[in-house]
Parts: sequence; structure tokens; C-alpha cells
Amino acid sequence: MPILVITGTGTEVGKTVTTAAVAAAAVAAGRSVAVLKAAQTGVRPDERGDADEVARLAGAVTAAEVARFPEPLAPGTAARRAGLRPVRPQDVAEAAAKLATEHDLVLVEGAGGLLVRFDEAGGTLADVARLLNAPVLLVASAGLGTLNTTELTARELRARELELLGVVIGSWPDSPDLASRCNVADLPEVAGAPLLGALPAGAGALSPAEFRAVAPSWLSARLDGNWDAEAFRAREAA
Repeated sequence: MPILVITGTGTEVGKTVTTAAVAAAAVAAGRSVAVLKAAQTGVRPDERGDADEVARLAGAVTAAEVARFPEPLAPGTAARRAGLRPVRPQDVAEAAAKLATEHDLVLVEGAGGLLVRFDEAGGTLADVARLLNAPVLLVASAGLGTLNTTELTARELRARELELLGVVIGSWPDSPDLASRCNVADLPEVAGAPLLGALPAGAGALSPAEFRAVAPSWLSARLDGNWDAEAFRAREAA
């Protein structure tokens, strides 16, 4: 798995912090890692983007972006409004493939969900995964509503004959409600793929040293961690 595409069921589900955790666990396992942000929106040229945040938390990783647009909108819309050339799936795939020649693992982080449009032709992160023949990791929220968005994304991946590696809960609350506890069992069922981790709420606020030390405990062995899905389910599920 030299390239892994990371998407979310929507915005603000913990995708960037999850990407950082996957990167930190891979680095701890002795792998060289690059993180590629397909399209960074809502950030000025002098501001830190998501790839920079991953590098801050995860440590010794290469951080790169394909394109950056100033307004916090879908990449295609943001590019059009800024009068800039949009990022295209081929651009992202070529950048990821180049990084893969120099690193053991390349993490390609999308913008928003799987089908957020990059350009006027309707190119998406799903097209990037197809061009790279890369598996997809899906970051989902914990609570009410997540089953629908998770299943819709999983169905779209299957329709496109793309591999869904698994699901990670991007922010597990300190005091989970009934819906969240039930979703521990239901998420892998609706996704048709295993639950591969759960990040505690506020993980991104840890110091980089703390984050790197504990990141493997949030992720399963498939993601270079030591998180136990069965033990988590027994402890947290309703």
C-alpha cells in the first residue's frame, strides 16, 4: 500500500487529524511518509494548510499541496471565483505517484467528501483513487447521521470498483451518547469494511510529542497501530 487516499463523509469530521495519526503511526513503524493535500481551500498563501498541520503533529513527513485557493469553498468553485486554474485528478495522481518514488507511504488527503468537485469537468477524489489504483480510508463522525453518509460513500466506492480499506472515527467523544455507542457496531456493517480506529476528541490539541507517542494506540495494525477494535467495541458500544 504505497499510496492511501483519505476522504471524509463530509467536512469537519477529523480528516486532517486522522491523516496526521496515520502518518505518525507509519513513521513510528519506520516508514518514510509524504502527505499530499489535493486542494487546499480557505487559506491565504502565507498561512499554514492541512498538510502543514499534519507535518506539525506527525513529525518527519514531507508535506505538499497540489493547489491552494483563498476561499473556503469546494475546490472547483474556489478556483473559479479566484480566476485560477482548477486542480484536476490527473494533477493529483501525478504528484502522488512522484512522491511514491521517494517515500514508503503517500497519504493523499482530499477536500471535504469523496465527490466534492475539483474542476468544471466534475473530477473528484474518487477519480484520483481510480487513476492511482489506491485504496481509500474513510473518516466518519461518531454520532447521529453518520450511518447514512458512511453508507452512501461506501456504495459510491463499490460502484466505482474502488477499495474501501476501512473506516476511522475521526473524533470519539469523552461521553458518547446512545447513537455514538450504537454506531460502533453499525459503522462497519453499513460500510462493508472494518472499523480501523477511533481518535479521541481533541486529539489535534495535544502537543506534537504527545500526539506522536499515542497515535498508534488509536489505529489498528492495518494502519501501523495497536488499537483493538473488539476491545473498543466491548468498552464503548451500547
